[in-house]
Amino acid sequence: MKIHSTLLLLVCFTLSFSQDLKIPVDTTIVSNHSVTIKGKQINYKAETGFQPVWDNEDKIIASLYYTYYKRTNDTKGNNRPIIYSFNGGPGSASLWMHIAYTGPKILIIDDEGYPTQPYGIKDNPNSILDVADIVFINPVNTGYSRKVANEEGKLPDDKLFFGVNADIKYLASWMNTFTNRHNRWQSPKYIIGESYGGTRVMGLSLELQNNQWMYLNGVILVSPADYKVLRVGGPLSSSLNLPYYTAAAWYHNMLSPTLQNKDLLEILPEAEDFAINDLMPALAKGGFIGETEKNAIAKKMSYYSGVSEKVILQQNLDVPNRFFWKELLRNTTGETIGRLDSRYIGIDKVETGDRPDYSAELSSWLHSFTPAINYYIQNELGFKTDVKYNVFGNTGNWDRTNDDTRESLRQAMAQNPYLKVLTQSGYYDGATTYFSAKYSQWQIDPSGKMKDRFSFKGYKSGHMMYLRNVDLITANDDLREFISHSLPKGKPAKY
Repeated sequence: MKIHSTLLLLVCFTLSFSQDLKIPVDTTIVSNHSVTIKGKQINYKAETGFQPVWDNEDKIIASLYYTYYKRTNDTKGNNRPIIYSFNGGPGSASLWMHIAYTGPKILIIDDEGYPTQPYGIKDNPNSILDVADIVFINPVNTGYSRKVANEEGKLPDDKLFFGVNADIKYLASWMNTFTNRHNRWQSPKYIIGESYGGTRVMGLSLELQNNQWMYLNGVILVSPADYKVLRVGGPLSSSLNLPYYTAAAWYHNMLSPTLQNKDLLEILPEAEDFAINDLMPALAKGGFIGETEKNAIAKKMSYYSGVSEKVILQQNLDVPNRFFWKELLRNTTGETIGRLDSRYIGIDKVETGDRPDYSAELSSWLHSFTPAINYYIQNELGFKTDVKYNVFGNTGNWDRTNDDTRESLRQAMAQNPYLKVLTQSGYYDGATTYFSAKYSQWQIDPSGKMKDRFSFKGYKSGHMMYLRNVDLITANDDLREFISHSLPKGKPAKY
């Protein structure tokens, strides 16, 4: 429930019908609201607007659009935990977790996450705003965030923003400015990133610590994309997909009765064991694998995936996930299954082929998210502009070289005994699979000396597991528990 609007500060609002379309560089709009979370009234301030990005010569080169929620009826004040929230892509705006997961408002959708009309938003009774303040940040070219031209009208180079390390560097600097402006240095700090945001926040953990002198209590990886595994191919990547195939096939009733009659969580450990101990070494042998072993592996793969032995042998045991999305239901309904959430089904022009025509789940999500975020920003938060809200923005030729983000997180944890990590994944996510997320977590600290500071939570949903109402409740409670367990509570930061 919105109470009243308290402040409208337009520092540099340059939009008008008679001018070129530009973004405001440094703008704040504040309003006061209330929401009931876990049965308690939570009063909060919503601040939305732009904060600049400066270069090494203190010149403004971009301005980022953000929304900041701060609880106002809590005695802890600025000592409350604060979470900096990022989505992925790269090139994805912050709307996904903002109005569907952790924020005080969520989409009007059905309990399984499918869009309903009329589109809109409602209060989120599960938001973590009761225990932590939240900042939703849109990197350059996402949301309303844009590059800013200099006095000569020239835009800054894409290389300053569009790459693994450039992205981390300027966002860390922006976060330092935000922390200064809002007097949050004494707050326990967390960063959460979904999908590519997982890569982003792993890198930010060390960049914030070593170059902004900002130490974190927690890093939260939601359906994380680790590009040391994702899209690299080979025995490792391919075998890590298999447990996801089991989950998706189970959901669509495509497994044998022996497996189908068990709960999903009973059968996934079997599939994981087969993937690591049998499938991975078999794939490593390539064309030199023996015929008997090859047939035995194909039979077991079929058992755990719902795909026929014949098709698996035709693929030389290496079944790409895009092919799986097309193949699983080919001989039953002829429909495809979703990439980011394989509970969703699609209809292709023809049933032949090796990949779906489109992503059924993403098309469904855009139905509800796009109108809702535009309505919410304008009508609830009071920010009006003619600039287009980029759900997905152009990030050019993204530079993925020198991606040491996994090692960055290890170093940050080694240097900071307070820092803990939570991974959240949906079992039906076929893009950044849950088992790949587990594997990435295993690889961060090869010594095993910090493994008690990692935790993993899985959900019977997809990439955005929070769209399913039962998982929205559970996942937010898992965040509350993680925040509570990662607060120092008087303990010094020492080993």
